[in-house]
Amino acid sequence: MNPKRKLLASFLLLFNGIGAIYGGGNLIMHPDGSSLGITTEWLKYSPFDNFLIPGIILFVVNGLLSLFVLIAVIINSRFRGKLIFAEGVLLCGWILIQMIMLREVNFLHITLGSVGILLVIIGILQIPADS
Repeated sequence: MNPKRKLLASFLLLFNGIGAIYGGGNLIMHPDGSSLGITTEWLKYSPFDNFLIPGIILFVVNGLLSLFVLIAVIINSRFRGKLIFAEGVLLCGWILIQMIMLREVNFLHITLGSVGILLVIIGILQIPADS
C-alpha cells in the first residue's frame, strides 16, 4: 500500500474509531444524551425514544469496526482495501441516515461524511492492489 495512502487511511480510521467509541460509549451509558449535551428531542423524527440503540450501533460499527480495519491496514491484510471501502460505506450510510432522522445537516455531518467518502475512495484505489 502506498505509504501516504496508508497513513491517511490510518489517520481517518483512528479519528473515526476513537470519536465513535467516545460518542457511542457516552450514549450507551447515558441514553438520554445528557453526557454529550444533547436531548432526546433530537430523536423526534426517528424510531428511537432514547440514544441506547444508536449508541450501540455507533460504538460497534463506527468505533470498534474502524479500529479493526485500522489493524488490518497496519498488518497489511490482503483484505484491507475491501475493509476500508466497507467502513467508508458504513460511515457514509450512518451519516446519511442520521441527517434524514434529525432533518438537519451540521458540521459533524459534513466532517464525518467527508471522512467516509475519503475512505471509500482509498478503498477503491486499494482493492486492485490487494488482488
